[in-house]
Amino acid sequence: MRIGQIASQAGVGVDTVRYYERLRLLPSAGRSASGYRMYGSRDLERLQFIRRAKALGFSLADVAELLRLAMDDSGNRADVHALASLRLQAIEAEIARLQTVRDTLDRLVCQCAGSGPIANCPIIDAVMSHDIRNTAQVHD
Repeated sequence: MRIGQIASQAGVGVDTVRYYERLRLLPSAGRSASGYRMYGSRDLERLQFIRRAKALGFSLADVAELLRLAMDDSGNRADVHALASLRLQAIEAEIARLQTVRDTLDRLVCQCAGSGPIANCPIIDAVMSHDIRNTAQVHD
């Protein structure tokens, strides 16, 4: 199948397929006589694997490692478990950070009357304050 077909079936864009090839997450495609990239069912399975791993929050570097582990018949589940555990810890930390941001923003919205002059608006004051960074733990 051609690049547009595999991209459509995998639910990704054509540029994503090319990008994954450049990163070597997907093997370089063979070419037809007319020069079109040609892909097979194994390539589609690999693209779907990448997409599902990304949906679980794995970085592309993690995906590369998962692919390597999946292809290694002598591999050990402990390596996969360790990688997934690290990803889970990072997701839990991000959820905690987002909950703090949500709580801070909720407090500020409750403090704002939602009408009147902008002067002394608690939301604007908090955003302009150096203190908001510590309160909400917002990262650049």
